[in-house]
Order: sequence, then C-alpha cells, then structure tokens
Amino acid sequence: MAVLVGKPAPDFRCAAVLGNGEITDNFHLASTIHNKYALLFFYPLDFTPLCSSELLSLNEHIGALTARGVEVISISVDSHFTHDAWRKATTDHHAIGTVCYTMATDLTHHIIRDYDVQADSGVAYRATFLIDPRGVVRSQLINDFPLSRNMDEILRLIDALQNQDLADSNL
Repeated sequence: MAVLVGKPAPDFRCAAVLGNGEITDNFHLASTIHNKYALLFFYPLDFTPLCSSELLSLNEHIGALTARGVEVISISVDSHFTHDAWRKATTDHHAIGTVCYTMATDLTHHIIRDYDVQADSGVAYRATFLIDPRGVVRSQLINDFPLSRNMDEILRLIDALQNQDLADSNL
C-alpha cells in the first residue's frame, strides 16, 4: 500500500449521486472540496450488510461532520444507478435510505487504484482518507473487509487536525 499522507490527494472525475439525490455524470473532487476538509470513505459494494451498517453510521454522523465543515464522499466500484437504487430501496434489509452525502462511482477502478485501496478481488478495501483544505491527505486508514470503522475515531482525527491547523494559523 502506498502512503499518501502528506501528499496531494489524487483528483478524479466520475459519475455520482449527490447528497440531495441528484445524479451527475461529472462529479469533480477538486472543485467539490476546494478550501474544505474532506472525508473520502471507500467501501467494497452496495447492498451488503457491513457496508450498509457503515454507510448508515456515516449518515448518522453527518451533522457532526457538516458542523466541522467536512465534505463527505463515499466511493465504491458500483455504478451511480446502483447507488441510486440503494438509496431508494425500501424492502431490502440492507437498504441505506436517502443518505445526505455524495456517493461516487468508480466503474473503471482508477480511483481505488490511485488511492491504492484495490483488493485482489477488484473492489475497494474499507479505507478512509482525511484531506485538508489545501488538498493534502492528512490521514489514511485502511481496513480489511471484516473490520468496520469507528466514526467516533474519525471525528477525533478531524478534531485533532482542525485544532492543529488552528494553532498553526495563529503562529
């Protein structure tokens, strides 16, 4: 695995379902996160039990993330049509509902390769990248498939980064 910490976050364009439900064929990371903190949340596949629970937890914390000025983008190799269906599903017990963050698609696998989180099976590991307002990766966490992420730990990392950035700006 490549270490991206301290390096510019790889930019990308892709199709996505935005937090308001709008589908776009031209989501652009750099313009979306310009001068903002960002959280990239890679996951293996839509309509799976652990991915569903993680994305629901992410959505439950969206207020805390938004209050901290963090732009949230989830990413998988599923299509934007599958993301949209997952958001709209009501009968499937792995449905996530209308989550309030962008769900980006990586059909070509170029994003998961650029972030070096592609597993041998071709899907993304459970990976989280925290990007600062200058577009630099400040935290990189990569978990194997059975290991879910702790949103309280992610919030702690964001707070630590923002407190350090604030201290640095006061020097």
